[in-house]
Amino acid sequence: MGNGKRAGGFTLVELMITVAIVAILARIAYPSYVSYLTRGKRSAAESLMATLANKEEQQLLNTRCYFSYPTDTTCTPPPLTVPGEVSTNYTITITASNTSTPPGYTVTAAPTSVLNDTKCATLTLTNTGTKGSSGTDSVNNCWK
Repeated sequence: MGNGKRAGGFTLVELMITVAIVAILARIAYPSYVSYLTRGKRSAAESLMATLANKEEQQLLNTRCYFSYPTDTTCTPPPLTVPGEVSTNYTITITASNTSTPPGYTVTAAPTSVLNDTKCATLTLTNTGTKGSSGTDSVNNCWK
């Protein structure tokens, strides 16, 4: 390189600045991405809970009782399948109370250890349509 021409390419300083910028952008974007995925998984669980509530009401019309899930000793539940997207992230249970007046049920979705959802944690839906969550965020933010 004795003729005064510079070889093409990047210097180490330019490369390190680029790596630092990419690292800063990734540090900002990753938590938002994880939050987006968690909201999507929560939405799938809420959709299933609404479907199960609908099945409970159909069951009450057909047999005059609500069913519990996964096990029931008083009212035979219809065949239910929990989608894999929900079953890997939430444990779904239904607790029926056919002896109370009026009868009722509560659908519960408890997050598994795979899903770290501390904002909403365990979601509930009752026969009166009351929605709940046991997390740090408000019920309105959890049930959108």
